[in-house]
Amino acid sequence: MLKRSIGQTSWQASAVALGIMRMANLEVTKAEKAVQTAMEAGINFIDSADMYGNGQSEVVFGEVLKRGSVKREELFIQSKGGIVPGQRFDFSKKHLLASVDGILQRMGIEYLDSYLLHRPDPLMEPDEIAETFDILQTSGKVRHFGVSNFHPEQYKLVQEAVHQKLVINQLQFSIMHTGMVDAGLHVNMLDSRSIDHDGGILEFSRRKGVTIQAWSPFQYGFFEGVFIDNEQFSELNTCMQTLAEKYNVTKNAIATAWILRHPAQMQVILGTMNPKRIADSVVGSEIVLTKQEWYDIYFAAGNDLP
Repeated sequence: MLKRSIGQTSWQASAVALGIMRMANLEVTKAEKAVQTAMEAGINFIDSADMYGNGQSEVVFGEVLKRGSVKREELFIQSKGGIVPGQRFDFSKKHLLASVDGILQRMGIEYLDSYLLHRPDPLMEPDEIAETFDILQTSGKVRHFGVSNFHPEQYKLVQEAVHQKLVINQLQFSIMHTGMVDAGLHVNMLDSRSIDHDGGILEFSRRKGVTIQAWSPFQYGFFEGVFIDNEQFSELNTCMQTLAEKYNVTKNAIATAWILRHPAQMQVILGTMNPKRIADSVVGSEIVLTKQEWYDIYFAAGNDLP
Protein backbone atom coordinates (compact mmCIF):
# COMPACT_ATOMS: atom_id res chain seq x y z
CA MET A 1 0.00 0.00 0.00
CA LEU A 2 1.26 3.45 -0.93
CA LYS A 3 1.88 5.71 2.08
CA ARG A 4 1.31 9.42 2.46
CA SER A 5 2.94 11.99 4.74
CA ILE A 6 -0.08 13.85 6.07
CA GLY A 7 0.28 17.61 5.80
CA GLN A 8 4.07 17.47 5.42
CA THR A 9 4.38 16.05 8.93
CA SER A 10 6.12 12.87 10.05
CA TRP A 11 2.67 11.30 10.25
CA GLN A 12 2.62 8.45 7.69
CA ALA A 13 -0.69 6.84 6.76
CA SER A 14 -2.13 4.78 3.92
CA ALA A 15 -2.93 6.65 0.70
CA VAL A 16 -6.37 5.02 0.75
CA ALA A 17 -8.66 5.40 3.78
CA LEU A 18 -11.86 3.66 4.76
CA GLY A 19 -14.80 5.99 5.33
CA ILE A 20 -17.47 4.58 7.65
CA MET A 21 -20.43 6.80 6.69
CA ARG A 22 -22.38 3.75 5.49
CA MET A 23 -21.54 1.59 8.51
CA ALA A 24 -24.56 2.71 10.54
CA ASN A 25 -26.94 0.03 9.30
CA LEU A 26 -24.49 -2.87 9.21
CA GLU A 27 -24.48 -5.78 11.58
CA VAL A 28 -21.30 -5.69 13.65
CA THR A 29 -20.04 -8.88 12.01
CA LYS A 30 -20.29 -7.36 8.55
CA ALA A 31 -18.73 -4.10 9.72
CA GLU A 32 -15.86 -6.06 11.23
CA LYS A 33 -15.35 -7.88 7.93
CA ALA A 34 -15.15 -4.55 6.06
CA VAL A 35 -12.55 -3.16 8.46
CA GLN A 36 -10.53 -6.39 8.49
CA THR A 37 -10.52 -6.49 4.68
CA ALA A 38 -9.33 -2.89 4.58
CA MET A 39 -6.51 -3.57 7.02
CA GLU A 40 -5.42 -6.73 5.21
CA ALA A 41 -5.21 -4.63 2.03
CA GLY A 42 -2.96 -2.10 3.78
CA ILE A 43 -5.45 0.55 4.91
CA ASN A 44 -4.70 1.93 8.36
CA PHE A 45 -6.76 5.15 8.17
CA ILE A 46 -10.42 5.35 9.25
CA ASP A 47 -12.55 8.40 8.41
CA SER A 48 -15.80 9.28 10.15
CA ALA A 49 -17.99 12.22 11.20
CA ASP A 50 -20.15 12.65 14.25
CA MET A 51 -23.26 13.03 12.03
CA TYR A 52 -22.85 9.78 10.07
CA GLY A 53 -25.95 7.75 10.77
CA ASN A 54 -26.71 10.24 13.55
CA GLY A 55 -23.70 8.81 15.37
CA GLN A 56 -24.62 5.18 14.79
CA SER A 57 -21.73 4.59 12.37
CA GLU A 58 -19.33 5.35 15.21
CA VAL A 59 -21.28 3.14 17.61
CA VAL A 60 -20.96 0.19 15.22
CA PHE A 61 -17.28 0.92 14.64
CA GLY A 62 -16.79 1.05 18.39
CA GLU A 63 -18.36 -2.40 18.66
CA VAL A 64 -15.88 -3.64 16.03
CA LEU A 65 -13.01 -2.36 18.16
CA LYS A 66 -14.45 -4.03 21.27
CA ARG A 67 -14.31 -7.40 19.55
CA GLY A 68 -10.53 -7.15 19.58
CA SER A 69 -9.78 -8.47 16.09
CA VAL A 70 -8.97 -4.90 15.05
CA LYS A 71 -6.58 -2.99 17.32
CA ARG A 72 -7.00 0.72 17.96
CA GLU A 73 -3.22 1.26 18.04
CA GLU A 74 -2.92 -0.10 14.49
CA LEU A 75 -5.22 2.58 13.12
CA PHE A 76 -5.26 6.30 12.45
CA ILE A 77 -8.80 7.36 13.35
CA GLN A 78 -10.27 10.60 12.08
CA SER A 79 -13.65 12.20 12.61
CA LYS A 80 -15.36 15.47 11.80
CA GLY A 81 -17.73 17.78 13.63
CA GLY A 82 -19.56 21.08 13.37
CA ILE A 83 -22.80 20.13 11.59
CA VAL A 84 -26.13 19.96 13.37
CA PRO A 85 -28.09 18.20 10.61
CA GLY A 86 -31.00 20.21 9.24
CA GLN A 87 -30.42 23.05 11.71
CA ARG A 88 -27.06 24.78 11.49
CA PHE A 89 -23.29 24.57 11.24
CA ASP A 90 -21.76 25.18 14.66
CA PHE A 91 -18.08 25.81 15.44
CA SER A 92 -18.73 27.09 18.96
CA LYS A 93 -16.47 25.82 21.73
CA LYS A 94 -19.41 24.20 23.49
CA HIS A 95 -20.51 22.28 20.41
CA LEU A 96 -17.05 21.16 19.23
CA LEU A 97 -15.98 19.95 22.69
CA ALA A 98 -19.22 18.01 23.02
CA SER A 99 -18.73 16.67 19.49
CA VAL A 100 -15.32 15.20 20.30
CA ASP A 101 -16.48 13.77 23.62
CA GLY A 102 -19.40 12.09 21.85
CA ILE A 103 -17.16 10.62 19.16
CA LEU A 104 -14.72 9.20 21.70
CA GLN A 105 -17.55 7.74 23.78
CA ARG A 106 -19.27 6.12 20.81
CA MET A 107 -16.06 4.60 19.49
CA GLY A 108 -14.80 3.65 22.93
CA ILE A 109 -11.40 5.27 22.36
CA GLU A 110 -9.33 7.85 24.23
CA TYR A 111 -8.17 10.11 21.40
CA LEU A 112 -8.57 10.99 17.72
CA ASP A 113 -5.57 11.11 15.42
CA SER A 114 -7.28 13.94 13.54
CA TYR A 115 -10.40 16.04 13.88
CA LEU A 116 -11.77 18.17 11.04
CA LEU A 117 -14.14 21.11 10.98
CA HIS A 118 -16.94 19.67 8.84
CA ARG A 119 -17.91 22.33 6.23
CA PRO A 120 -17.45 26.05 6.93
CA ASP A 121 -19.66 27.76 9.49
CA PRO A 122 -20.32 31.35 8.31
CA LEU A 123 -20.72 32.38 11.97
CA MET A 124 -17.40 30.87 13.05
CA GLU A 125 -15.21 32.86 15.45
CA PRO A 126 -11.55 31.99 14.75
CA ASP A 127 -10.39 32.89 18.26
CA GLU A 128 -13.02 30.60 19.77
CA ILE A 129 -11.89 27.78 17.47
CA ALA A 130 -8.29 28.40 18.57
CA GLU A 131 -9.26 28.14 22.23
CA THR A 132 -11.17 24.94 21.51
CA PHE A 133 -8.31 23.33 19.59
CA ASP A 134 -5.90 24.15 22.42
CA ILE A 135 -8.21 22.44 24.93
CA LEU A 136 -8.57 19.38 22.72
CA GLN A 137 -4.83 19.11 22.15
CA THR A 138 -3.66 19.70 25.72
CA SER A 139 -6.26 17.23 27.01
CA GLY A 140 -4.85 14.60 24.65
CA LYS A 141 -8.19 14.09 22.94
CA VAL A 142 -7.04 15.22 19.46
CA ARG A 143 -3.55 15.00 17.95
CA HIS A 144 -3.99 16.70 14.56
CA PHE A 145 -6.48 19.13 13.07
CA GLY A 146 -7.88 20.00 9.68
CA VAL A 147 -10.92 21.18 7.76
CA SER A 148 -13.40 19.85 5.23
CA ASN A 149 -14.71 21.64 2.13
CA PHE A 150 -12.97 24.94 2.94
CA HIS A 151 -11.78 27.34 0.22
CA PRO A 152 -8.38 29.06 0.69
CA GLU A 153 -9.64 32.21 2.41
CA GLN A 154 -11.69 30.19 4.89
CA TYR A 155 -8.69 27.97 5.55
CA LYS A 156 -6.46 31.01 6.12
CA LEU A 157 -9.03 32.65 8.40
CA VAL A 158 -8.86 29.68 10.75
CA GLN A 159 -5.16 28.89 10.30
CA GLU A 160 -4.11 32.43 11.22
CA ALA A 161 -5.94 32.08 14.54
CA VAL A 162 -5.11 28.55 15.67
CA HIS A 163 -1.74 27.40 17.01
CA GLN A 164 -1.85 24.00 15.30
CA LYS A 165 -1.09 23.38 11.63
CA LEU A 166 -4.26 22.51 9.69
CA VAL A 167 -2.93 19.46 7.88
CA ILE A 168 -5.98 18.22 5.97
CA ASN A 169 -8.74 19.58 3.73
CA GLN A 170 -11.33 17.00 2.72
CA LEU A 171 -12.77 17.83 -0.72
CA GLN A 172 -14.94 16.10 -3.29
CA PHE A 173 -12.77 14.93 -6.19
CA SER A 174 -13.10 12.12 -8.71
CA ILE A 175 -12.96 11.42 -12.42
CA MET A 176 -16.48 12.84 -12.67
CA HIS A 177 -15.94 15.74 -10.26
CA THR A 178 -12.95 17.64 -11.62
CA GLY A 179 -13.76 21.30 -11.06
CA MET A 180 -10.46 21.92 -9.24
CA VAL A 181 -8.59 20.72 -12.33
CA ASP A 182 -10.92 22.23 -14.94
CA ALA A 183 -10.56 25.80 -13.69
CA GLY A 184 -6.77 25.50 -13.75
CA LEU A 185 -6.82 24.32 -17.37
CA HIS A 186 -9.29 26.92 -18.66
CA VAL A 187 -7.60 30.03 -17.31
CA ASN A 188 -8.44 33.29 -19.13
CA MET A 189 -11.36 31.71 -20.97
CA LEU A 190 -15.11 32.34 -20.96
CA ASP A 191 -16.47 28.78 -21.04
CA SER A 192 -18.17 27.13 -18.06
CA ARG A 193 -15.07 25.19 -17.06
CA SER A 194 -13.12 28.42 -16.58
CA ILE A 195 -15.30 29.30 -13.57
CA ASP A 196 -13.30 28.83 -10.38
CA HIS A 197 -15.71 27.61 -7.73
CA ASP A 198 -13.01 26.73 -5.20
CA GLY A 199 -10.66 29.72 -5.04
CA GLY A 200 -7.68 27.81 -6.41
CA ILE A 201 -7.84 25.31 -3.54
CA LEU A 202 -5.87 22.65 -5.41
CA GLU A 203 -2.81 24.81 -5.99
CA PHE A 204 -3.18 26.47 -2.59
CA SER A 205 -3.12 23.10 -0.84
CA ARG A 206 0.01 22.05 -2.71
CA ARG A 207 1.78 25.29 -1.78
CA LYS A 208 0.80 25.04 1.89
CA GLY A 209 1.47 21.32 2.28
CA VAL A 210 -2.15 20.49 3.07
CA THR A 211 -3.26 16.93 2.30
CA ILE A 212 -6.39 16.80 0.18
CA GLN A 213 -8.61 13.87 1.07
CA ALA A 214 -10.78 13.03 -1.92
CA TRP A 215 -14.28 11.98 -0.89
CA SER A 216 -16.87 10.29 -3.15
CA PRO A 217 -14.10 8.96 -5.44
CA PHE A 218 -16.53 6.87 -7.52
CA GLN A 219 -19.54 9.21 -7.53
CA TYR A 220 -20.84 11.71 -10.06
CA GLY A 221 -22.77 14.82 -9.08
CA PHE A 222 -23.57 15.19 -5.40
CA PHE A 223 -24.36 11.61 -4.33
CA GLU A 224 -26.28 11.03 -7.58
CA GLY A 225 -24.71 7.62 -8.08
CA VAL A 226 -21.56 5.81 -9.16
CA PHE A 227 -20.07 6.26 -12.61
CA ILE A 228 -18.39 2.85 -12.72
CA ASP A 229 -20.41 0.41 -14.86
CA ASN A 230 -22.99 3.16 -15.42
CA GLU A 231 -24.36 3.17 -18.97
CA GLN A 232 -24.63 6.97 -18.85
CA PHE A 233 -20.83 7.06 -19.05
CA SER A 234 -20.12 4.42 -21.66
CA GLU A 235 -17.05 6.14 -23.17
CA LEU A 236 -15.48 6.55 -19.76
CA ASN A 237 -16.16 2.95 -18.78
CA THR A 238 -14.73 1.69 -22.06
CA CYS A 239 -11.53 3.66 -21.46
CA MET A 240 -11.29 2.46 -17.86
CA GLN A 241 -11.93 -1.14 -18.89
CA THR A 242 -9.09 -0.99 -21.42
CA LEU A 243 -6.72 0.21 -18.70
CA ALA A 244 -8.09 -2.29 -16.20
CA GLU A 245 -7.25 -5.10 -18.61
CA LYS A 246 -3.78 -3.65 -19.23
CA TYR A 247 -2.97 -3.55 -15.50
CA ASN A 248 -4.97 -6.69 -14.66
CA VAL A 249 -7.17 -4.88 -12.13
CA THR A 250 -10.75 -3.63 -11.86
CA LYS A 251 -12.18 -0.27 -12.86
CA ASN A 252 -12.39 0.65 -9.18
CA ALA A 253 -8.61 0.37 -9.03
CA ILE A 254 -8.23 2.58 -12.10
CA ALA A 255 -10.49 5.25 -10.56
CA THR A 256 -8.34 5.16 -7.42
CA ALA A 257 -5.11 5.29 -9.41
CA TRP A 258 -6.39 8.30 -11.38
CA ILE A 259 -6.78 10.36 -8.21
CA LEU A 260 -3.48 9.24 -6.70
CA ARG A 261 -1.62 10.00 -9.95
CA HIS A 262 -2.11 13.72 -9.33
CA PRO A 263 1.05 15.25 -7.82
CA ALA A 264 -0.92 16.89 -5.00
CA GLN A 265 -0.28 13.71 -2.95
CA MET A 266 -3.94 13.17 -2.13
CA GLN A 267 -5.60 10.49 -0.05
CA VAL A 268 -8.65 8.61 -1.33
CA ILE A 269 -11.57 8.09 1.06
CA LEU A 270 -13.46 4.92 0.17
CA GLY A 271 -17.14 4.96 1.09
CA THR A 272 -18.02 1.36 0.31
CA MET A 273 -18.59 -1.29 2.94
CA ASN A 274 -18.37 -4.10 0.38
CA PRO A 275 -15.21 -6.14 1.15
CA LYS A 276 -14.57 -7.02 -2.51
CA ARG A 277 -14.86 -3.41 -3.65
CA ILE A 278 -12.57 -2.32 -0.83
CA ALA A 279 -9.92 -4.83 -1.88
CA ASP A 280 -10.36 -4.03 -5.58
CA SER A 281 -10.07 -0.28 -5.01
CA VAL A 282 -6.97 -0.45 -2.81
CA VAL A 283 -4.99 -2.13 -5.60
CA GLY A 284 -5.15 1.19 -7.45
CA SER A 285 -2.61 2.64 -5.02
CA GLU A 286 0.01 0.33 -6.55
CA ILE A 287 -0.60 1.54 -10.13
CA VAL A 288 1.10 4.60 -11.60
CA LEU A 289 -0.79 5.68 -14.69
CA THR A 290 1.17 7.37 -17.46
CA LYS A 291 0.44 11.02 -18.09
CA GLN A 292 -1.34 10.13 -21.32
CA GLU A 293 -3.48 7.53 -19.56
CA TRP A 294 -4.46 10.11 -16.95
CA TYR A 295 -5.45 12.55 -19.71
CA ASP A 296 -7.23 9.84 -21.71
CA ILE A 297 -9.48 9.14 -18.71
CA TYR A 298 -10.05 12.87 -18.23
CA PHE A 299 -11.13 13.21 -21.88
CA ALA A 300 -13.34 10.10 -21.72
CA ALA A 301 -15.19 11.70 -18.81
CA GLY A 302 -16.30 14.46 -21.16
CA ASN A 303 -13.54 17.01 -20.64
CA ASP A 304 -11.27 18.65 -23.19
CA LEU A 305 -8.22 20.86 -23.50
CA PRO A 306 -8.63 24.59 -24.25
